[in-house]
Amino acid sequence: MSSVPLLPDRKRPLVFAHRGCSSLAPENTLASFNKARETGAPGLELDIHVCASGELVVAHDDTFQRTAGDSRSIAELDYREIKTIDVGSFFDPAFRGERAPLLEHVLEAFCPDMYIDIELKTRKTKDDPLPGLLAETLNRFGDRALKSVTVSSFNPFGIRAFKRLCPQVPTAVIWSADTEVPPILRRGFGRFLAHCDYLKPVYRQVNRWSRFRWSGVEKRPLVPWTIDDRALAERMLKTGCAGIITNRPQDMGGFS
Repeated sequence: MSSVPLLPDRKRPLVFAHRGCSSLAPENTLASFNKARETGAPGLELDIHVCASGELVVAHDDTFQRTAGDSRSIAELDYREIKTIDVGSFFDPAFRGERAPLLEHVLEAFCPDMYIDIELKTRKTKDDPLPGLLAETLNRFGDRALKSVTVSSFNPFGIRAFKRLCPQVPTAVIWSADTEVPPILRRGFGRFLAHCDYLKPVYRQVNRWSRFRWSGVEKRPLVPWTIDDRALAERMLKTGCAGIITNRPQDMGGFS
C-alpha cells in the first residue's frame, strides 16, 4: 500500500522529461533541463552519482565514455576534474562546453517550479553514501525541494536506505527485463524490499493484469518509462497510469 502520495499538488498527468529534453539537447545537462522547461514540460527526470570529492553529480553512466569519450569512473574523479569534461559536443557541436552539473545546481534552478524524479545510480547493498548525501542535500533545500522531488532506483536497497532518512519523499523502484538487471528484480519484486510508494516499470511490462495488481491491489501509482510516442502515452494514461517518462516532452503537452 502506498504511504506517501505521489506529488499530490501537481497537475495530472505527471510528465517527466527523461534526462531533460534529451531528444533536443545533451542528456543530463542544464541545457537539456532548460530545453525541457521551454517545451512546457512540468517535470524532469535525472540521474545522480557520488564523485570522489563527495558531490552529487548528475550523469547517467558510471563513466563519461558514451558522452565524452572519457573512461574514468565518476566515483574516482573529484568534481574539479569532472568540470573539465565536455558532455555536450557528442550530441551536437552547438552544445560544446556543456558540463555535468551538480544536483544542487539543478534544484536551485528548477525547484519548486518543476518537479524532479531523482534516480539513484548505485549497485551497493550496504554502506552506501549516496542515500545519505541525497537526504542531506534535500533537507538543506527544505520544502522547496522536499515537496517537489521523488526518488527512484533500480536498486531497492538504495531506496530503502533513503526512505529511512526522508520518509516524507515519495520513492519508486524501477525495473525492466534488461540483462543488466538482476533476474530477481526484472519483474518488480524489488518493491517489497524497498517499501516504495509508486512504481516505474518499463512500459512493455504494463498490461491489464499488471495494472490491476500494482495499482488496483497494491494501490501504487504507475509511471512507466520511456514513452516517446504520443498515442502510446495517451493509452497508458487512459488506462490509469499516473504519468509517463519521455525523451520527447515537446510532443506530450495538452493531455486531457
